[in-house]
Amino acid sequence: MTTTIAQCPASERVKRLRERARTRHVYGTYERKLWETRSWRETAGELWWIVRKGKKVAAVLSHMTPALDPDELLVGRYPAHAPTEAEQAELAEADQVWAWQPRVCGQTGHMAIDYEKLLRLGVRGIMAEIEQYRAQLDIARPTDQEKDAFYRAALEALEAVCVLAQRYAARARELAAEATDQAQRAELEELARICRHVPAQPAQTYHEALQSVHFVTFCIMASEPANLFCPGRMDRWLYPYYRRDLREGRLTPERAQELLDCFFILINENVGPGLAVGVMIGGQDGHGNDVTNELSYMCLQAKENTRLAYPTVGLCYHPRTPEELLRRGCELLALGTGDPAIFNDQVISEGLRRAGLSREESYLYINSTCVEISPIASSNIWVASPYFNLTQTLLDIISDIAARKLPQPSRIEDLLAEHKRRMAQQIARAVAEQNSCREARRRFGGYPLLSCFVNDCLHRGKDLDAGGARHNWIECSFVGLANLVDSLAAIARLVFEEQAVTLQRLWEVLESDFAEAESLRQRLLNDAPKYGNDDDTVDALAVEITEFLAAECAKHEVVHNDRYYPGFFCWVMHGRLGAQTGASPDGRRAGWAFADGAGPAQGRELCGPTAAVKSTTKWDHTPNLGGLVLNLKFSARALDTAEAREKLAALIRTYMQLGGLETQINVVSRDTLLDAQENPEQHRDLLVRVAGYSDYFVGLDPVLQDEIIRRTEHEAV
Repeated sequence: MTTTIAQCPASERVKRLRERARTRHVYGTYERKLWETRSWRETAGELWWIVRKGKKVAAVLSHMTPALDPDELLVGRYPAHAPTEAEQAELAEADQVWAWQPRVCGQTGHMAIDYEKLLRLGVRGIMAEIEQYRAQLDIARPTDQEKDAFYRAALEALEAVCVLAQRYAARARELAAEATDQAQRAELEELARICRHVPAQPAQTYHEALQSVHFVTFCIMASEPANLFCPGRMDRWLYPYYRRDLREGRLTPERAQELLDCFFILINENVGPGLAVGVMIGGQDGHGNDVTNELSYMCLQAKENTRLAYPTVGLCYHPRTPEELLRRGCELLALGTGDPAIFNDQVISEGLRRAGLSREESYLYINSTCVEISPIASSNIWVASPYFNLTQTLLDIISDIAARKLPQPSRIEDLLAEHKRRMAQQIARAVAEQNSCREARRRFGGYPLLSCFVNDCLHRGKDLDAGGARHNWIECSFVGLANLVDSLAAIARLVFEEQAVTLQRLWEVLESDFAEAESLRQRLLNDAPKYGNDDDTVDALAVEITEFLAAECAKHEVVHNDRYYPGFFCWVMHGRLGAQTGASPDGRRAGWAFADGAGPAQGRELCGPTAAVKSTTKWDHTPNLGGLVLNLKFSARALDTAEAREKLAALIRTYMQLGGLETQINVVSRDTLLDAQENPEQHRDLLVRVAGYSDYFVGLDPVLQDEIIRRTEHEAV
C-alpha cells in the first residue's frame, strides 16, 4: 500500500497545548494516596485481598478531580491542585498504613492492552462478559470462589471508570455553560457527549476511539497504579474509524491530525521524566500483507507537530514497507527529532514465534516502552529484570587473579571461560530473585482493572498477577557488550600475544584509573581491534558472548510456566552502571558510561556507519526479545539533502537485511550539545536518543550527556 496524505502542520490549538505541556509537570496526584488509604482502612474486614484491590481502585477513580482546560479536545490527566491542610495531615498518617503492608516487587505496565476489544465492546460490554463468566461458577468450589472474587474486584473497578467519565462529562458541561465563544462552547458540549458515551459504550467515531483508549489507559495508571502503557498499533485500531468518519463527512484530515496531535500531547503530560511510551506504525499482518495506511504517516506528522519527548514513534520495517514511508521517516530524523526508531518486523516476528506465538500474533507486538518487545493485548512481560554489568564481572575476575584467588590464565579463552561461568551464576541468581517477586505478587499483588484488558485473564478467571495473562516471560538486559568485547580483545593483544603488560600490572593501572599510565591507556584504546569496524577478530568475541548468554537464559523457567529471554537494552543504565564501575581494559576511564546498546562504544567506529552495521549484525538478534539497538549519530549537515537522506534509507535497509533488530538515529552536532550543556535554558526542546528512548538532553545527568557527546558523529552516510 502506498497511500500518503497531505502533511497537516500543527494547528494554533496544538501549539498552545504543546507550550502548556512543556511547562506543566504533574505526574500523579495526592488524591490517589488519600483515597486508596481511606479505602484500605474501610475494607480491612474483607476476606479477599483482590476484592480490596478492586475497591481501592473504585475509591480513587470515583473521587478524582476531573482536570480539563477549555482548549482541550481529549480528557484524562492528573489535576494540579494541592491538598488542604487537613488532607496533608491525613497523608502523613497514610505512610504508616502502607509501611505495614506486605512488600511486593517486580514490574507493571510496559505493554499495550487490548484496545480493540475496548473499542468494540466498551466498558459496559466487558462488564456484561464478566457477569456471564460469573453465572457459570459454582461458588461452593474453592477454585470458583477465587474466580468470583477476581470478577467482583474487576466489576468494582470498571464501574468506577464509568463514574469518572461521567464526572468529566459534567465538568465539560460546566465549562460549556461558562464559555463566551460559540465555537468553544460547541466543542465542550461535544466533549461532554463523548464522555457520556465512552468508554462505557463501544466507540462509534474517530474522536470517541481516541478518547476511549486514552481514558481507560489513564484510569489504570491513576488508580492501580501501573505505568508505561503504549497505544500499540494506532494506525491499525484507529483506521476503521478514520475511514468511516471521512466517508460519512464527520471528519476532515486536518481535524483528524489535530486530534491525533492532542492525543500525543496528552500522553506526554502523563509520562514522568526519564520514562518512555511508544507508538508503532507500519509492519505487516499474519498473512504477509503490508498494513501501512494514512494514519501511519499522520503519526509521523504528529511527532513533528508536537516535538515532545513522548510518545516515541517506531516504524516496523519489512521488505515490502513502502519507500515513501521510510523516506518520510528519514525526513523526520533529519529534523533532529530522534524519531522514528526503525524495528525489524521479520526478525522480531521470528523471535516471538520461537517463544510460542502464532504467526498472526507474532506481528502484533509493541516496543514495551523503549526497545523491549512484548505481545499486544496478552502480555504480563517483565523487562530489564535485571540489568547485568558485563564489564564489572570481567574486572572482578582480573582482581581475583591479581590477588591470587584464581590461577593465572595462559590464554584469552581461559579468561572468557571464567567470565561465562560467573555470568551463568548471576543469571541463575537473577531468575531466582525474579521468581520470588512473582510469587510475592501472586499473594499480595493484584491489578483487577488492568487485567480486564489483558488476554486471557477474564477467560481464566485470574488476575494478571495470578497468572491470567497468555504470555508471562521475563526479559533481562546485558549492559556494556562493546566494552567487554573490546576489553577482551585488548587483553588478548597486549597481555597474551605481545606480553606488553601482565594482568597483575593491568589491574594496578585500572585501580588507579590509569594514573601515570596514559601511554598504556592509549595502547589499549588504539593497538587492539575494536568492535564496530567490521573486524572479524574482535567481532567473533561478540558472537561467542551473545550466543552463550542467549543459551544460558534459555535454560531457565519463570513463574507462570514461561521462559527467560535476553536483551541488550540500556535505558539509562549504561550511564548509571558506568558511573559505578572502575576503569576497564578497553581504555575506558572510571565512571565513564558504557556503550549505549548493542553497537560499538563511543567514538570507536572508525570505519563509518556501514562497518558498525556489519559488526552489530554478525550475531543473531532473534532470541533477544529483551531488545537491543544500534544507535548512530550524524551531524545535521550529513542529512541536509534528499540524496543524503536516501543514503540513510539505504543504510537502514542494509541493517534490516543483515538481521538487525532495531536502529535509532541522532541528528545533532557536537557543538549544539556542548552549547546545551553550557546554556540549558536555550535548549529546553533539544531531543536526543539515549539508549532505546528519547529524552530532553538538558534533563539528562552529566554522565549521560557526556556519553552522547562522545559518540562518533558521522559527517556522511
